[in-house]
Amino acid sequence: MEYSSASASNLSIPFSVLDLVPVLSGKMPSDSFKNSLDLARNCEQFGYSRYWMAEHHNMEGIASSATAILISHIAAGTNSIRVGSGGIMLPNHAPLIVAEQFGTLESLFPGRIDLGLGRAPGTDQLTASALRRNLEGAGKDFAKSLMELRTYLSSDNSDSAVRAIPGEGLDIPIWLLGSSTYSAQLAGILGLPFAFASHFAPAQLFSALQVYRESFRPSETLKEPYSMACVNVVAADTDKEAEFQATSLFTTFLNVIKGKRTKLQPPVDPMDMVWNEAERYAVMQMLKYTFIGSGTKVGLALSEFVFNTGVNEIMINSHIFDQNARVHSYEIISKYALGRTN
Repeated sequence: MEYSSASASNLSIPFSVLDLVPVLSGKMPSDSFKNSLDLARNCEQFGYSRYWMAEHHNMEGIASSATAILISHIAAGTNSIRVGSGGIMLPNHAPLIVAEQFGTLESLFPGRIDLGLGRAPGTDQLTASALRRNLEGAGKDFAKSLMELRTYLSSDNSDSAVRAIPGEGLDIPIWLLGSSTYSAQLAGILGLPFAFASHFAPAQLFSALQVYRESFRPSETLKEPYSMACVNVVAADTDKEAEFQATSLFTTFLNVIKGKRTKLQPPVDPMDMVWNEAERYAVMQMLKYTFIGSGTKVGLALSEFVFNTGVNEIMINSHIFDQNARVHSYEIISKYALGRTN
């Protein structure tokens, strides 16, 4: 089972993409889907390894609620980049349904599908109740649901009364995602790759990576630990332009803190007119691993991050309002981190 498909010449590790499929102010989700496909096609050309989307519900500014359908949309419009979930929130779904959906995706796009799994609801409690109807045991049964899902995907399940067709026996890489030590330890014990959500929950990054490595047991999937961390990057031709574009990201997290659900807003200047000092501090705590600036500046910051964490792969979220600026940000990162010269 392969967990990397492209290497970075400068940092010597793969770089990948997290697309939150933002809905822009004044636009519709249909526009977001077009933007995501455009970004995926460009990032494939830029040399990124994988392109993930995350399950969220009841969020006006995020259009990735039907994650498996969007994965199919992106995979159909690209040729080689791996496409997957970052992640599917397993407590929201019957494991059999997930096995069938991703079995179908793997059958349509062989060797290109990743299944990243999280145990959070990806929404508020009221919406979670509407999704699952019964919240009892939700999240707490994650390990049990994971084992059930893996059973459906195993070729050893062929004699079972309940089977995943398609899905059974297919080589679909499973990643565990998390923002704490729980999934890190479980991933280690099971010998699965682990991805940490340091782009919005940085506090336990180092402790989670340590727990993962210390608890790791070699498996048929992995012989050694394989970790990935997601960070925010806003890159532009100049530091000033990058700082301006980054205000859309700041506004998004400011609205999260305030409990507001809005579409992605255009950049503002100055940001000090939007937040006060306490709000700025709270936002920047959440965005600790956010790198903003020219290619040289973000390239050095990413190198330092890789050195300090020892992760095997970096996933980039560039939450930028302007589509051209967003694509250009990933292009700049590819030149200064992946070592592209054209």
